[in-house]
Amino acid sequence: MISFKRRLAIKIGSVSVMLAGLSVPPVWWIARENAEDSIVSMAVEESRRLLHHEPFRPEGTQAQPHAQAAARALVGGLFDIAEIYSAEGVLMAEDMTATGRTIEKDIAPHGPPAYEFPFYESQRLPGERWVLRVFVPLRGDQQTITGYLEGVRLVPDWQREQLRTEALRVALLVALAALLCGAILYPVMIRLFADNQRKAREVLESHISMMEALGRAIARRDSDTGAHNYRVAWIAATLGEAVGLHGSRMQELIAGSFLHDVGKIGIPDAILLKPGRLTDDEMIVMRTHVGLGEDIVTGAGWLEGGRAVVAGHHEKWDGTGYPRGVAGEDIPLVARIFALADVFDALCARRPYKEPMPLESAMQVLAEGSGKHFDPHLVRVFSDLSQHIHRSIINASEDEARALLEVMVRKHFSL
Repeated sequence: MISFKRRLAIKIGSVSVMLAGLSVPPVWWIARENAEDSIVSMAVEESRRLLHHEPFRPEGTQAQPHAQAAARALVGGLFDIAEIYSAEGVLMAEDMTATGRTIEKDIAPHGPPAYEFPFYESQRLPGERWVLRVFVPLRGDQQTITGYLEGVRLVPDWQREQLRTEALRVALLVALAALLCGAILYPVMIRLFADNQRKAREVLESHISMMEALGRAIARRDSDTGAHNYRVAWIAATLGEAVGLHGSRMQELIAGSFLHDVGKIGIPDAILLKPGRLTDDEMIVMRTHVGLGEDIVTGAGWLEGGRAVVAGHHEKWDGTGYPRGVAGEDIPLVARIFALADVFDALCARRPYKEPMPLESAMQVLAEGSGKHFDPHLVRVFSDLSQHIHRSIINASEDEARALLEVMVRKHFSL
């Protein structure tokens, strides 16, 4: 859980920082564009208000002097250069400040005006100068175009700095908001993860309980105790750890160990509980428990994980096993591991009908079956573990065996 919290914090922090970093340039650009729009909108509105006063209207019999008066009124306050055009696009008046005269030669020329709506252009001039060019169609009482105003404003340093500062402030606020969202999301994600983990644990525990109950029921029907399933599952898992099994492979091994004989539920009692040796025909029926077990776990959701063990626990390394007669590494590793664990438990555990075999004798049987019944590599690994396994589990009671397996289950099922 601690490791998950650390990883989650790093991921959310990284995403928040990345979003903050990515948001700054576009937000800064948008904020600057909005500031420009505000300047231009104010200039357009003020120009229209001025040009609607009678002494400044560039129309009628006094159009020329009115246009000149309007151009003079517009420079200095709003623009550094003001040009008034007739409705036909002819220049009627022009005025400019001293600053306007210094920038006039650097401003790109354009053709006669002919536009329906106001717009502006932002231009960079030599010497890091920045000008805004405003284009405004002038409309009369009937909303017909009566002329055009084109103004040029050199944005002063103080205003440029103000625009830059404001844009940067907005961008930083957006970046801070992204970081705050990450900080708020972190505890929410932790809480959701904890709830999800709790529910997943409850579901998993119910699945494991069902697996145990089914395994015990089958063992009881076979005149055995549940201890056999716990022992053989723990032995198999211990060997599995030694050969590097983990994650879903280990879960498959443990589930399969519990359910390996689930098909015996379909074997008649007369055969399953017969005290003596089975006839050949009875043996044929008994061997069908493998296929029956496969059918039971197939499509059974989580329990299907044990299918490889259920289907292959009677196969032999040399191919003489059943039901498919597969050999060597064609037998799933989990089935090869279980086969060894199952035989070891059968040899060493006390049963009502037999005494336990000494460890040395049991290991001799396994050694003789190496390369025939068992995977030789697994026999070699198991021989190094045999004393520890025998001492830990063979003589354990059902409760003791269950407690040992519970540790293994919690470890590999993340409970």
